[in-house]
Amino acid sequence: MLTRLESAKKEWGGSHSVIDTWLEERRELLVLYCKLAGLSDFERSDQALPCKTEIQAFCQILMDYLSAGHFEIYDDIVKACKEQGEKSAQLAQNLYPKIAGSTEMAVSFNDKYAEEKEKSLLPEFDNDLSALGQALDQRFEFEDQLIENLYTNHS
Repeated sequence: MLTRLESAKKEWGGSHSVIDTWLEERRELLVLYCKLAGLSDFERSDQALPCKTEIQAFCQILMDYLSAGHFEIYDDIVKACKEQGEKSAQLAQNLYPKIAGSTEMAVSFNDKYAEEKEKSLLPEFDNDLSALGQALDQRFEFEDQLIENLYTNHS
């Protein structure tokens, strides 16, 4: 995921400030995700979730990232794609539902872990974090296809 992010920043960075800001939020999200994932394997005892503030920070940037996509960036990208023709608009229309699917999983993760939880959630945390990571990886791939379409056809 981090390698894909670096490629995206090299290819599209500096082209549009909104995209730059969004990719920077993605970087922050990935750093926090990796930290939580690392904690789950190496630094966490078998009796506790990662630090509450780390989980909350991750959930906050996760919700910020999702919100920026859904309420700011996707609409602009889809509108630009529609202006450029049917093929471009069709790609955007095909990708958007795929992206939205990961939103539900992310919101569920946030609802489950953003607030202080009891130890009974511990067995589920690693699996939930892993599933979220896979969904985010797929989401980033779809988002990058949208951005590439935008820059290939509209720059």
